[in-house]
Amino acid sequence: MSLSVINDQVLLDKDKDRDTTGHWLPNLVYVARQKSKTSPHHFKAGALNVLVFVYTTVYNMLLQKKKKKVKFTNRYLYLQPSLLMVNFVFFNLKVRVSAAMTNAPVILNLDCDMYSNDPITPLRALCYVLDPEIQKKLAYVQFPQEFHGLNENDIYACEHKRLYKLNQIGFNGLSGPNYLGSGCFFRRRALFGNPSTLILPEIREISPDYIVNKPITDQSVLELAQHVAGCNYENQTKWGSKIGFRYGSLSEDYHTGLRMKCEGWRAIFCYPERAAFLGDVPSNLVDVLGQNKRWAIGLLQVAFSRYSSITFGVKGMGLLMGLGYSFFAFWPTYSIPITTYSFLPQLALLNGLSIFPKVSEPWFLLYMFLFLGSYGQDLLDFVVGGGTIQRWWSDQRMWMMRGLSSYLFGITEFFLRYMGIPTQGFNVTSKVVDDEQSKRYERGLFEFGVHSPMFVTLTMAAITNLFSFIYGLILFLSSSNKEGLFMQLFLSALIVMNCLPIYHAIALRSDKGKMPIRTTITATFLASAVYAAASFILK
Repeated sequence: MSLSVINDQVLLDKDKDRDTTGHWLPNLVYVARQKSKTSPHHFKAGALNVLVFVYTTVYNMLLQKKKKKVKFTNRYLYLQPSLLMVNFVFFNLKVRVSAAMTNAPVILNLDCDMYSNDPITPLRALCYVLDPEIQKKLAYVQFPQEFHGLNENDIYACEHKRLYKLNQIGFNGLSGPNYLGSGCFFRRRALFGNPSTLILPEIREISPDYIVNKPITDQSVLELAQHVAGCNYENQTKWGSKIGFRYGSLSEDYHTGLRMKCEGWRAIFCYPERAAFLGDVPSNLVDVLGQNKRWAIGLLQVAFSRYSSITFGVKGMGLLMGLGYSFFAFWPTYSIPITTYSFLPQLALLNGLSIFPKVSEPWFLLYMFLFLGSYGQDLLDFVVGGGTIQRWWSDQRMWMMRGLSSYLFGITEFFLRYMGIPTQGFNVTSKVVDDEQSKRYERGLFEFGVHSPMFVTLTMAAITNLFSFIYGLILFLSSSNKEGLFMQLFLSALIVMNCLPIYHAIALRSDKGKMPIRTTITATFLASAVYAAASFILK
């Protein structure tokens, strides 16, 4: 059995260390959890429940019982001396070790690639956490995930405006937003049962009502922290099932938020004008699609479990919240209509068949109403929410690309796992770029530089639609059945416009971000095979 070493180290102690201005520095503790090949580590959810790698920062904030006078600097947030202590733990926060060392009643979960952009953000969260009218049922205060370094048109649609902001504002009118995985202030109590029933952990020292009265450098504190970070500690306990962040899904944020809402907890979405936190985004397409594939698998793991939002969610949260969560849970199934509309009408057009209503028929009006209505509403929501038309175009283009790649591969991999067939393991999204790649991203060029199966399906769709459009245009100009061919020709033209970066990468680029020849050849061969099969069936 192979074990990693448990390592914890107090880098800064708030009772000893000061900055250059004489202010006390916050506690800074580094903790690495133990892992074993024979014990599941549950990915990010397991890390959140332990206190693992990267940075664990504890902000000790002192609140006066009477008048509170607040002082700010550019680097830290201080509150004047008082009798009540509240600790904020910065990611990678993990519940058990932070409980052993400080047992802070409020915890900030922040991804390691994000940083604070507004020093008064904790005060905004405390306004809700300390509100006596909502405190008893408040689980967390979620801030939007926002990013720096996006290029002008956000070509990969990494802003996720609907997911991280617009839809969450709507949830505020019900029981509150979903937990988004970062930028979230948790009440520790919410991780231990429902609002009316406290589920105590197996060790009294890590229960949410336990008061730590020893310094974090005390040997007994450090020994307890190492004990609860052990790889076998969770065996035969309620961690991940009844308490802490929930296991069973790669999308632990969605799963945890869903379970909390069904237990009766509420949440608040706080969206100040100035971004509370800013983070990095992947700047190449393969990492973007890989990240979305991982999300797709995680969402489906919840959607087809006993905790499905359609059944368990509707029962626990009500119809509206259940349907709202289901909208996210079944995102990957968009791959079915997107793939169908990207190939079937085009293959029919290449074989001279019309499958849509003619322009003069009443059913044509229904198709156009649905198309213009959905696209128009989507554009309006995006622009009213602060987006631009150029970014909206990038967003709808990536929606199509995700449906043909990450969602399609995600749903396939999920069902293969469901049937017990081994698949590719977990991959962490890389957000490190070289200078040349960064320059291409800033210029708005798609990065295809490495061969990926997900690029194959995208290239297949691009090739099929290009030939369909060319052949359909010739047929349209020479045929008397113009009304019958219009919708298929229009659909092919729309997809061709969305595939312009792919054509550019295949034929017009010579940099390292161009489409690999292997990908192009493979996609051409498969597209030809699909066309041949369709021609045989349709004729």
